[in-house]
Amino acid sequence: MIKFVNRLVGCRILIVAIVLAGSGLAVAEPIVIEGLIEPYMIVNVGSPVRGILESVKVDRGAMVRKGQVLATLEASVERATMALAQARAEMEQTIRAGEARLEFSLRKQQRFEELYRKKVIPFKDMDEARTASELALMELEEAKENKRIAALEFKRSVAVVKRMSIYSSITGVVMERFLAPGERVEDEPILKLAQIHPLHVEVFAPVELLGTIKVGMSADVSPEEPVGQVYKARVKIVDRVVDAASGTFGVRLELPNPKYRLPAGLKCKVTFHQK
Repeated sequence: MIKFVNRLVGCRILIVAIVLAGSGLAVAEPIVIEGLIEPYMIVNVGSPVRGILESVKVDRGAMVRKGQVLATLEASVERATMALAQARAEMEQTIRAGEARLEFSLRKQQRFEELYRKKVIPFKDMDEARTASELALMELEEAKENKRIAALEFKRSVAVVKRMSIYSSITGVVMERFLAPGERVEDEPILKLAQIHPLHVEVFAPVELLGTIKVGMSADVSPEEPVGQVYKARVKIVDRVVDAASGTFGVRLELPNPKYRLPAGLKCKVTFHQK
């Protein structure tokens, strides 16, 4: 007995089930559903700070890698502040002067201690020498603390300058460029990126197949012409909520695309292999 179920819900779905009578064995033909190949992720890239766009280094259709600089904002003031902070962080003269004063104060204190033990000088002179050593030590510690603060200020300045550059958060392709150099950047995106490795394949299956298509199931994806060929994919998500109006549920497959041969946006046929 051969049963055909042909239902149209935005795409043509053909399910063929073959039952071998008399032998008690049943062999199910693959399930074929039309679907759509989509990017794995679409990202609108913006700036974390407001400013004037200095440069946009990529345009539509360009391939970008994660961490690549895509655009920069005008940052002359921020770079000057960073250079000043770096100079302060690298200053050593204040610390060297403090060390010299401390060494001198300690030698003077040692001499006054010996003179006081011999009762050559009064306690007041020895006390002044001790206090001078303590003050010299405190000044040296203050100089070291100021250097640490200057290093932190330099680190902060570097972070500020880094925020004036816009980096790619994914490896993919530029879909669209919204702004050009010289324009003011507010809250709107500068570029739209798409990650196309891997790809997502979205299909809508009739409710009759609920429980038949499962996560981890393998499938063959046949893109429309002129691409053609057959590519392997695997079920990643099976929706647990059925759309009552159409009587369908969504299925998402993950399709590897390491060499970026497949573009997103193609229609396709997805063949699910039943065990």
